[in-house]
Order: sequence, then structure tokens, then C-alpha cells
Amino acid sequence: MTDRPITEDDLHAYVDGRLDAARNEEVSAYLDKHPDVANRFASYSVQRTLLQGAFDPIAGEPVPSRLNLNHLIATRRQNRISNWRLAAAAAVLLFAGGSGGWYMRDMMVPPTEGVVALAREASDSFTTYAGDRTRPVELRADNMVELVGWATERMGRKPVLPDLSKSGYRLMGGRVVSTPHGAGLMLMYDNDQGTRLVMLTRPMAVDQTRTMTPHTQGKVDGWAWASNGMGYSLVGSLPSEALHPLADDIRSQVQGEA
Repeated sequence: MTDRPITEDDLHAYVDGRLDAARNEEVSAYLDKHPDVANRFASYSVQRTLLQGAFDPIAGEPVPSRLNLNHLIATRRQNRISNWRLAAAAAVLLFAGGSGGWYMRDMMVPPTEGVVALAREASDSFTTYAGDRTRPVELRADNMVELVGWATERMGRKPVLPDLSKSGYRLMGGRVVSTPHGAGLMLMYDNDQGTRLVMLTRPMAVDQTRTMTPHTQGKVDGWAWASNGMGYSLVGSLPSEALHPLADDIRSQVQGEA
């Protein structure tokens, strides 16, 4: 066993069967201790199995010329074919080329970018970690120097750690998380009532500067914005109007450090 943190990349590789025996054992032990994460990734595993079963009969066949991606793009420009046909053709190309079932998810669901994607990633982090009463954060608040160093190395940008104590929220700690758009830093806060909030920040390739916008995903509300190439999203189980002053406070602090 090692002390290396279990990341989202490790979990996805576990589902795809791409881990070595030692790392596979570590991830399996982690999932045994975190049933909420295990349930989420179990659903991914089921999807992967179903998709592989559906595409196995054609995976070895040559790609028909009519499904050539360049041809499809040209046809789309001429005839404005629907998005789902292009996604289906691209999915066939991926499977014929030997790509794993996990990538099918990204082709079947149109990808989002910018602060919309950031808000979704923050909500996913909240859902995964906020309910964890054993190890919700990888590094606690008394070890923030190490966390900042870790995040800076992974993101290529030094993050700001906002102070929400004036609003009654303490910094519990955080962890570096994997997102479809690169590494991000997740910070978790709580108050005396046990209410937890998550802030996710990462470099932005799209929406490098964007005004604050609300976001809802299931029972998780929040706000997301971007400034000077860094994106920020604050989410929680509170109503968006209760989160807005906290998000405003964070925005003021990170702009002051820019």
C-alpha cells in the first residue's frame, strides 16, 4: 500500500480495468470505505459493459467510407445534419479504433465547456465528497502549505484559499481533483451546524473571464465565474440566494490577490 491519493483518474481507470494489480487493490479498498463513490462508479461500469456488448459485433469491421469523419463534417456543413448522427458516427469510429467504453459517454452527451462545465464539476465534487464523514478532504486546514504546493504543481497556477470565517464557515481542507478539463483544486468549508460547501477552482481554456452565473444540478445549487484565466465555482445544498453573498466574498478575495 502507498499513501498516494486516490484520484478521479484512478477511479475511471479502475472501471476500465487499466490499473496494475497493486493500484487496483488500493482503489478497491478505497471504494469499500466510500460506498457513495462506489455506487457512482458502479453505474459507470454497467454502462461500459452494456456499450461494449452493443458494439462488439462491429468493432472488428472496417469503417465504411460513408462514416469517414471528414466526409460527415463536410456533409453537415452542406445539409445541416442533426447532431446526434454526427455523434453516433464518431462513436463508431472510436470503438472501431479500439477506444474504451468510457469515451462513449463523452460522445453521446454533447460536451460543455467554460463556467457551465466548471459548475457541473463542482457539483460532482460536492456530491462525491461532502457526505463523506471519514475523509472528505485529502489534506486538512492545518496543512495548507502542502495543498497549495500540490495544486500549483498540478494546475500550473498558484491558487487563492478564500477565508469565509466572517460568514461562519471554516476551511476544512481540500484535495486536487481530476476534471475533463484538467486538474482542479477542491476546497471544503463547514459551519457550526455541519453545513458543508465546496469551492472548485481550475485554469480555464474557455470563458477565461466570465461574470457570475447561477447553476443547479439536482439538489446542489451554486455560482460559477471566471477571472484572469481562473474559474471558480461555489456549490452546496443551500438555496442559491444564500450562496450568492459567499460567492461574492470569494470573488472579491481572489480578485484582490490577482
